[in-house]
Amino acid sequence: MKFFKQPFYGWWIVASGGLVQWYTSAIFWRGFQAFVPPILSTFGWSHGATATAVSLQRSESGMISPFVGVLLDRYGPRKVMAFGVFVTGSGFVLMSQMQTLWHFYVTIALLTLGMSFGTYIVFVVTVANWFIEKRARALAILMTFSAVAGLTLPLLVTSIEHFGWREMLMASGIGFWIIGFPATLVMKRRPEDYGLLPDGISDEGSQSQESQNDRLQRVREHAITMRQAVKLRFFWQLAIVTSLGQLVSSTNLFHFAALLEYGLTTALAATAAGSVAIGDISGRAGMAFLGDKFDKRKLLTIAMLMQTVGVMGLAGINASIWGVNLGLWPLPFFVVFFGLGFGASIPLRLSILGDYFGRRSYGSIVGLTSSVNALFGAAGPAIVGFIYDFSGTYRIGFTTLALAILISIPLTLSLEPAGRVAAKARTLTNRRHQTIN
Repeated sequence: MKFFKQPFYGWWIVASGGLVQWYTSAIFWRGFQAFVPPILSTFGWSHGATATAVSLQRSESGMISPFVGVLLDRYGPRKVMAFGVFVTGSGFVLMSQMQTLWHFYVTIALLTLGMSFGTYIVFVVTVANWFIEKRARALAILMTFSAVAGLTLPLLVTSIEHFGWREMLMASGIGFWIIGFPATLVMKRRPEDYGLLPDGISDEGSQSQESQNDRLQRVREHAITMRQAVKLRFFWQLAIVTSLGQLVSSTNLFHFAALLEYGLTTALAATAAGSVAIGDISGRAGMAFLGDKFDKRKLLTIAMLMQTVGVMGLAGINASIWGVNLGLWPLPFFVVFFGLGFGASIPLRLSILGDYFGRRSYGSIVGLTSSVNALFGAAGPAIVGFIYDFSGTYRIGFTTLALAILISIPLTLSLEPAGRVAAKARTLTNRRHQTIN
């Protein structure tokens, strides 16, 4: 008699991938801002020089993502991730020794290359391959690790002040190797390669009254190729929806400055910005409970609506409309809805891609979608920054983004059901075969 049931192996993949995601976010995605001031102080570089490096990083990441997705579909995660872990750690170590601006650009390029191969896409694709019925839950848990990393920023700032930025960059690189290489060994391509079924269904054994055929029926999925996907309106419609979300969320580096411009005190602005991060965590974690229970299209619509309300709230703080000053009442709308909507949208959009297109070419499809998202993500800060330079205020830029993301609501509402999309993919394939014959 078994008193302890061994966890499904897919959850070990979620845990190890989540740990690397947390560390990557803590030292780079959310934490690298702590390195920028002391680096600028050391070398006297302009903010524009470092901002250009960040924009190039996002563009480079967008170009690499489709290639990484194809490699994951073809060779699996281990070799791809091992290369990425080595390059990422090397990038941090080399950055700790930089002396000139071109050193900074080269090491940023190395970090982008390494993280593209060794972090986000690898874990998303691998986790999606191990889960079908519980895919939204697994992806939501994975993504929550990244959001939680924002809470460690004060510790990183203190460590840099105490030990120095060079020493902490060196430690970050070595730490990435220590965490990343063992996690690489946990990554496995698909459960079927090891005699299992997605979601741990094969572990139910004699305790389940279902037949093997019934269990296989539960994990039946669509199998749409990359070539089929790019010919479907649904693919580009969803890509536009998620990219509009990325357009808005990528401007978070301006939130604090905008709140100060609107007349908030430093303490209140910091509290508001920090609360958005908590909303981000809550949105991702919430989808672990709701994502597999309700229609993901409706949940994504709600998430995009919350982001829209959130950015409208940011643009409306202390704004005057028809001679009436709105004061601070729009602030709660920004604090509550912006992070919550963005956080919820991340696991939802990744899970929808898996539900609609299956696992056959999931890596390639996620890679291409990430590439489109990256282009919008690079454009967001540029738009807000350019409008600020022209107008002297952040309000016009965020109002423009609010109008842009509003387009995502009808687009999300009109997303077709998965079965209809799969039928259209089969029709396209049949027509192609008839043309060839």
